Amino acid sequence: MTKVNVYVTLRESVVDPQGIATKEALQTLGFNEVENVRIGKVIELELNGSASDIDAHVKEMCDKLLINKVIEDYRYEIGEVAGK
Repeated sequence: MTKVNVYVTLRESVVDPQGIATKEALQTLGFNEVENVRIGKVIELELNGSASDIDAHVKEMCDKLLINKVIEDYRYEIGEVAGK
């Protein structure tokens, strides 16, 4: 079994209101060194198959469903599931 972490972030050109609110809250708490915050998400997948199949399928999953290609970018890491 293979574990894949897909990291989804807003494109740099897209305003991130959640990131702005978080930055302001951190600065209010005294963390003035924080200059920017961008909020994203992580999607964890566990898949069976060969490495080349998994790579191709993850790209297809992201392009068809997991991300909004208009406003989001993604990257992913493929690794083994611990203990399996």
